[in-house]
Amino acid sequence: MLRLYRFLKPFSAMVTGVLVFIFLQTMGDLYLPTLMSRIINDGVMSGDTNKIMQIGGLMLLVAGGGVVSAIIAGLLSSKIALGLGTILRSKVFQRVESFSLNEFDKLGTATLITRTTNDINQIQMVTVLIMRLMVSAPMMAVGGIIMAFREDRTLTWVLAAAIPVLALVIALIASRGMPLFRLVQVKIDKINLVLREKLTGIRVIRAFDTLDHERKRFDAANADLTGNFIKVNQVMAFMMPAIMLVMNLTSLSVLWFGGIRISQGSMDLGALAAFTQYAMMIMFSMLMLSLMFVMVPRAQAAAVRINEVLDTVPAITDAEKPNESFTGRGYVEFKDVTFSYHGAEKPVLRNISFLARPGEVTAIVGSTGSGKSTLINLIPRFYDVDSGSILIDGVDVREISQESLRAKIGFVPQKAVLFSGSIMENIKFGYDQATEEEIKHAANVAQAAEFISDMEGGCAHEIEQGGANVSGGQKQRLSIARALVRKPEIYVFDDSFSALDFTTDALLRAALKKETTEATVIIVAQRVGTVMDADRIIVLDEGQITGMGTHKDLLNTCEVYREIVSSQLSEEEIA
Repeated sequence: MLRLYRFLKPFSAMVTGVLVFIFLQTMGDLYLPTLMSRIINDGVMSGDTNKIMQIGGLMLLVAGGGVVSAIIAGLLSSKIALGLGTILRSKVFQRVESFSLNEFDKLGTATLITRTTNDINQIQMVTVLIMRLMVSAPMMAVGGIIMAFREDRTLTWVLAAAIPVLALVIALIASRGMPLFRLVQVKIDKINLVLREKLTGIRVIRAFDTLDHERKRFDAANADLTGNFIKVNQVMAFMMPAIMLVMNLTSLSVLWFGGIRISQGSMDLGALAAFTQYAMMIMFSMLMLSLMFVMVPRAQAAAVRINEVLDTVPAITDAEKPNESFTGRGYVEFKDVTFSYHGAEKPVLRNISFLARPGEVTAIVGSTGSGKSTLINLIPRFYDVDSGSILIDGVDVREISQESLRAKIGFVPQKAVLFSGSIMENIKFGYDQATEEEIKHAANVAQAAEFISDMEGGCAHEIEQGGANVSGGQKQRLSIARALVRKPEIYVFDDSFSALDFTTDALLRAALKKETTEATVIIVAQRVGTVMDADRIIVLDEGQITGMGTHKDLLNTCEVYREIVSSQLSEEEIA
């Protein structure tokens, strides 16, 4: 957790201020029992009202200064904690943004959300407590012991016996509770995962009438988290009674032995009253530290999880000296590329080689699991190849900066993703500087203009989270418009026409052909009708190229392609 506090450097002045004001507050609190002793001895015992008023006024002044110091220290502590939380969220978000898909696959979305929200909140809460309690409690304990020793050295032996007992009680309880607190964050991850799946898959759940099954899954995760908290609370429930027992026994011992010393004339009443206050201060400081043992273990577990994200080095990074000496515009070349996912037993793609040129349409077809989507995910460098190379305009993608590489590509993923906001904002996501005319033109080419005009507000119509208020085909067309408005050198369509009817598909492909005459187009498709007119069709089977050529050529030379065609078209259509 200490590693995370290196981000407190911008708040060094505030931290200093907190320490100063807590010191002033502690000194004031330690001075008050001494003043009370003087009132009892010099005022009450002698009946001197003026002395009582004089010392009482000083006590009020000291107490008021302590209150002001506590308020300022609390305010600064809150600002420091919130500032640290803001910085951590920003750092975690920036690091997650730099992750390749490989890191996302390893960590998982649910745990990244928990670490960015719940875990950082734990750090914020503990930071406030550290600033207020862990700083003031040692000061209060040490100062209290010194002041108590000054009041009566003999009676201090009572504290010498009580403090180790109290520390032992706290240590025993904390040692039992800390492992359970570390499990809490893992349990929260699990419940977030189940809840996220339930919310995102609600349509499927209802369609298959599995509400009871999902409810049992959630109840199991919920019961697991609840059971863990119950175990923690069972352990921590012993803390307060045990501490209060030690504190009360200490008070009783102080009064018992103090009374004996007063009767012997070795101690006056004011000193006993002050000593009792100091004993309570010391015990209370130990109690404050015990509260830290409740919060710190959970925050420590959260800090470890946050550090895991911050310490994760992205597998895909820019070269130290990016090479952007391009020799063309839109050329995509695969040279003997082999790729396998992390932990996979065998490669997903093997010995892939082809060249896609500007002004041409390159289509990729194959059975499910043949590696089509994996292949095109290598073009924008979502993953790095195991061997071989991918060249964009003559330069290896690993030598190009990611920003420059992806600026060349208009990518439409297999799962159309829309963001909450207006239709215009979703299309402008592809190019922030796009004008209204360019947005309308992209929508026309994507065959989206008609349904956009039918919506209330047109391009200003609000899209709900995840595009819940538009159909699958509308999502795909808006995603295509988002890529078109970018006007890239290379268009990559990953099965982006699957939700379109045949008429819309044909109209869209015809419009795209006119729009992309100078660009390279790479299409992954399941429908043969979508790729029949492509300049080059690449047939994948079990991660290898089994055929490459035009539709007519492949019908004569590639058995796999013939099987795909015959499964979709009649003999007359094939002929």
